[in-house]
Amino acid sequence: MIPTRRVLAFSFFYLVLLCAPGQAQQPLPIESINLPPGFKIAIYANRVPNARSMALSPEGTLFVGSRTAGNVYALRDEDHDNRADKGYVLAQGLNMPNGVAFKDGALYVAEVNRVLRFDNIEKNLEHPPNPAVVNDTFSKDTWHGWKFIRFGPGGKLYVPVGMPCNVCERLDDPRYGSIMRMNLDGSGLEVFAQGIRNSVGFDWDPPTGELWFTDNGRDMLGDDLPPDELNHAPQSGMHFGFPYCHGKNIADPEFGKKHSCAEFNPAAQELGAHVAALGMRFYTGDMFPAEYHNQIFIAQHGSWNRSKKVGYRIMLVRLKDNKPVSYEVFAEGWNQGEDVWGRPVDIQQMPDGSLLVSDDHAGAIYRITYRPD
Repeated sequence: MIPTRRVLAFSFFYLVLLCAPGQAQQPLPIESINLPPGFKIAIYANRVPNARSMALSPEGTLFVGSRTAGNVYALRDEDHDNRADKGYVLAQGLNMPNGVAFKDGALYVAEVNRVLRFDNIEKNLEHPPNPAVVNDTFSKDTWHGWKFIRFGPGGKLYVPVGMPCNVCERLDDPRYGSIMRMNLDGSGLEVFAQGIRNSVGFDWDPPTGELWFTDNGRDMLGDDLPPDELNHAPQSGMHFGFPYCHGKNIADPEFGKKHSCAEFNPAAQELGAHVAALGMRFYTGDMFPAEYHNQIFIAQHGSWNRSKKVGYRIMLVRLKDNKPVSYEVFAEGWNQGEDVWGRPVDIQQMPDGSLLVSDDHAGAIYRITYRPD
């Protein structure tokens, strides 16, 4: 066991104390979000600073990581009105604790260089236990060092390791630019897939159990190149081209001469340049119309270095016979032209079939529902 950094618990009302001093909580303009007919969006929680990746327990506790805030949160909807009414700050001062996952009563939290485990967490929300270190052998590089984590169908914990650069080779360590996986106790750490610049979201196809993941493309090739990617990894050992190739067959101007794009697995779907595709989920609920079943929702965080902003939306990738057949906007409006008020990060399906969307810019979590008009 290790001593944790300062761990505090608050009622949900007091989460607002973590916001900037002197700033009143401003209403969020969710009426500007455009959705298909029959869909609605509402606030699930709006006092969760830098809300990033999410994980839901079978008992209904929503765990939320952060990046710049260094906090880990737990949210509860105890009066069952589809809005969080109680929340806890489980830990503060952690090193970019973006990733959270829940299994067998324990909360797993990914810092930059290690994965922690908080045992029996739901019984101790007000007084969280000191965490155990599951694995602390990851790189300490902070450039693309924050991690999304999730348990796969076989019970292993999948952990990506981003490249510590915009574009580079790191042949000295095959863990860079990969998605890794390990056992519950941190043993058996292995590379599952390579050639990945920075994945901050993945999920498994419900019918096949095969991994799909987003990957952020490199910068400094202009406004429109290269695209972010949606990739399909049905087995271990696949290489997706970075830093030599991008998208389906775009050779990198610096590294592309070293290898042919034909040597690698191309992107299943190009998502557009600079959109910052992060969290993704297959939809398996019963609330949305049948046409959305087993299709992929992707949160796009939005561009930071493009001449005109793109992203800031939720996209839908439709599959047929295990291949993408369309790529379309599902929800947009977090930016109004060049003015941005929100940045979607992650997607979490709720037991009733609604979708939660986290927003680290607004410090909020939204709930998307469907009812026929």
